[in-house]
Amino acid sequence: MAEFNTSKELVLVVEDEVLIRMNSADIIRDFGFGVIEAADADEAIALLESVAGIQAVFTDIQMAGSMDGLGLATFIRNRWPPVALLITSGRVRPPIDDMPAGACFIAKPYSSSQLEQQLHSLLGR
Repeated sequence: MAEFNTSKELVLVVEDEVLIRMNSADIIRDFGFGVIEAADADEAIALLESVAGIQAVFTDIQMAGSMDGLGLATFIRNRWPPVALLITSGRVRPPIDDMPAGACFIAKPYSSSQLEQQLHSLLGR
């Protein structure tokens, strides 16, 4: 398992729109978190399997690939229960019953302060 060289809490950003992903990652870095990025669920799962210390996943719901963000979040909850989950979408707001236990939702467009508040809350900062 690869070690991510940081003493910071590590957040995995999963978003298939590259500019949105890069912007979100930059904002999260500005909050003082370590960040790694994935373009889809398959890449995210590969990173979770190979990078030690991922504490939170911030994923969009609508993504190309083998599963959407809700499917990814459910997979993560079942395989890596301690990982905090923050789900986002600009199109749908999933019913609470459709989200994995403990997951939070933030609607797009979100402000950087909303994103920071959600991540700090999820990670107990």
